[in-house]
Amino acid sequence: MIEEVAVVMKIENHQVWVEAGPNSACGGCLQKASCTTHALGGVLKKKPVPVDSTIPLKIGDEVRVAIDENLLLRASLLLYLVPLIALFMGAGVADWLVADNAPQADLWIAGSAFLSFLLSLWLINKTQSLLLLNYYARPVVAGKI
Repeated sequence: MIEEVAVVMKIENHQVWVEAGPNSACGGCLQKASCTTHALGGVLKKKPVPVDSTIPLKIGDEVRVAIDENLLLRASLLLYLVPLIALFMGAGVADWLVADNAPQADLWIAGSAFLSFLLSLWLINKTQSLLLLNYYARPVVAGKI
């Protein structure tokens, strides 16, 4: 499990909205001036995230939020590898079907690759919404600090 310390911002129906606290490693580091992590952390705003909770909490509590790393790895493979394979397969099929001397053959190949990429993203979205695949990694509250 990957864990992070967060603060409860809002509570709704067995879900709490948490916001991650500051990274403790960045506070005492002497390389803040040249560190991209510190620079990005300062620019990007932290947003509250909904997390499932069965523990009674109140606003302002510090909690440990956990997510299953195996589920996260499978979800990232699904969301990155499948569209990439679809992109190359779409380009390969179009290259095989379109004659080399056809007008604008490269445009047809690029269009087919892009369309197969979008189709794979749409199919992933539909299968997720139909709950056919259980790759959605939901964070949970692991405990109160």
